[in-house]
Amino acid sequence: MSEQIDFTITSLGKCTVPSPISMSESKGDSLANYVEDSDRILFSLETKLHDGKRVCASDETVELAGPRKKIYFNPVHVHAAICTCGGICPGLNNVIRAIVRCLWYRYGVRRISGIRFGYQGLLATSPYPFIKLDPEVVDDIQEKGGTILGSARGGGEHTGEIVDTLERMNVTMLFCIGGDGTLRGASAIAREILDRGLKIAVVGIPKTIDNDLCFIQTSFGFDTAVSMAVPVVRSAHVEAKNAINGVGLVKVMGRESGFIAASTTLAQSDVNFCLIPENRFDLGGPNGLLENLKRRLNDRGHAVILVAEGAGQELMPKTGRKDASGNAVFNDIGMYLKQQISDYFKQQQIPINIKYIDPSYIIRSAPADSFDSIYCARLGAHAVHAAMCGKTNLLISMMNNCFVHVPIQLAVSRRNHVSTESPLWRDVLENTRQPLQMVN
Repeated sequence: MSEQIDFTITSLGKCTVPSPISMSESKGDSLANYVEDSDRILFSLETKLHDGKRVCASDETVELAGPRKKIYFNPVHVHAAICTCGGICPGLNNVIRAIVRCLWYRYGVRRISGIRFGYQGLLATSPYPFIKLDPEVVDDIQEKGGTILGSARGGGEHTGEIVDTLERMNVTMLFCIGGDGTLRGASAIAREILDRGLKIAVVGIPKTIDNDLCFIQTSFGFDTAVSMAVPVVRSAHVEAKNAINGVGLVKVMGRESGFIAASTTLAQSDVNFCLIPENRFDLGGPNGLLENLKRRLNDRGHAVILVAEGAGQELMPKTGRKDASGNAVFNDIGMYLKQQISDYFKQQQIPINIKYIDPSYIIRSAPADSFDSIYCARLGAHAVHAAMCGKTNLLISMMNNCFVHVPIQLAVSRRNHVSTESPLWRDVLENTRQPLQMVN
């Protein structure tokens, strides 16, 4: 790789406090070990041929996450705060529970506060008091969808005001659970804290159901989203197959990245057309979606279309609006396609039966499945270990199947997209047997 990436993690200072967590210092004794800052993994597994030998294409390394022998904060002085921002997502309660239990049981921290409704709960005008958190409060919240703290967009731009609140409440570590906008806000808060010379650690736990954050192998909630989308596609297929020229149309989440749609397509082999933001398509014309759909109906008598919410936005006029997080408000591609398909076949005088299903809010409000539950538990614990060591302006990521520390500014520097040249998209095309491109 030609691009040089800086994985340096910011620290509040030297760790001198002995950790209350008892672990082994030597490997090979069959006991769990501490992690040292010098423990790192390769960022890229890509290799190149050099002088007849395979060598690593990049020597960049990433710091491993985990408990250290010495920590920065004395646990009896810690006031930890947790906030959840943006839209809800499977696994939020699991992460909250993991953070609280690790702080309480592993480090003996007794002052843990839940911030209501994201960054808005940290504003001076917030009407929402902090929630006192302990293991009893979070005992069974992993069984519920959503977040016990509530979630909201916006507020993160008031950086100075938020830091004023943290300072006033004597908060020593802030855990921010959210996506791109949340993490940008967390990074700005961390920088303001450092500029003021304060000793407050800011640690992010990446939450984006679309799986579109960079330098993150998989976002929590993604596996649950795919698991929830599969039976919806199955139902759409049953509806389509049991009707004359039946068309099942399902819309799933994916504003700029089509990972949910692509993975659901592979998990449920009934999809005939997978439409994602990264793969532009035309509606009309000999190579457009409508003509390809007609050929499919003539051939098999039914079809299933799975579309990501951000796909096909160029086919419609922009709304010109933005949400509280600053994201452009999209048109409903699902309703648009339903109308366009209906109109096209009416003009062709071909009877069709189209069923449109949008399970988005059902999916994102679901409790985490077993895979995400495990993942969230480990993310939360690693976030605590990082904060207790005084590490700041970082997030917990999984990379090459290892938990690592990644600077927040790196993760939000770009979006993770489905490459239409990748094995993932190639497998989708083989599964759906749709054309490589549906453009004229």
